[in-house]
Amino acid sequence: MDTTGMETGDALIDERVLSKLKWRCRRGLLENDIFIERFFKRFESTLTVKQAQGLNVLMDLSDSDLLDLHLGRKTLAQLDANLVQDEVCEVLSMLKKPPERSL
Repeated sequence: MDTTGMETGDALIDERVLSKLKWRCRRGLLENDIFIERFFKRFESTLTVKQAQGLNVLMDLSDSDLLDLHLGRKTLAQLDANLVQDEVCEVLSMLKKPPERSL
């Protein structure tokens, strides 16, 4: 793993950590799996330690709460004020980013 910037969490995660993270992100709701699969397709090669920590926090949520966040029906603060952390907000915005359209 690249340890440059490790103190700030800016280091990229390695393949082993990525594999474990993908396994942890498997969900019971197909809708969540679709959002998460799209997230990994776009960002897996650039995921940082900090972003992985934020994603882990989101994976502690129930499937229905996670889907509510994806769809904008609830905010992090509505679920739990402790969830409003920079890395969690960053990953949530990455998850919600619409897919790129090809022409």
